[in-house]
Amino acid sequence: MKISPSAAKIVSRPRLVEIASEWRRNGLTIVFTNGVFDILHRGHLASLEAAAQYADRLVVGVNSDASARMLGKGSDRPINREQDRATLIAGISVVDLVVIFDELTPWELLSELRPDTLAKGGDYQIEEIVGREFAGRVERIELVPGLSTTNLVEKIRQS
Repeated sequence: MKISPSAAKIVSRPRLVEIASEWRRNGLTIVFTNGVFDILHRGHLASLEAAAQYADRLVVGVNSDASARMLGKGSDRPINREQDRATLIAGISVVDLVVIFDELTPWELLSELRPDTLAKGGDYQIEEIVGREFAGRVERIELVPGLSTTNLVEKIRQS
């Protein structure tokens, strides 16, 4: 069975580090962002498209199911499984690679990847952005007002 183009973009942490080294040898820059991406919405797409503008290659870290539960979003979250969430993110054209991480934050992953740019949502202050010390620069991305998975889940629960 042939692997889908989206699934091919989902890599292990060691493979990510190998590919990133190859990109750097070829003079390419890397931007990293991360999230749970539980129910994909237009705000996620806008954030990923904005992050991609900061470098030649966009790497996205997706919280594993266990990691997402550690974030305290509720015992019934995430709604979508990690492999499904990672596959959807990988299917977005501006995304070059996706890696699933099990830790509460991507600190350890960032210590290995050391991206040129770290991009996070504008709801984070620079000093709150985990792993900023491993990136050449940090960029805050403006959020689409009113769009969040938490808001969507609440709306669904009320209907």
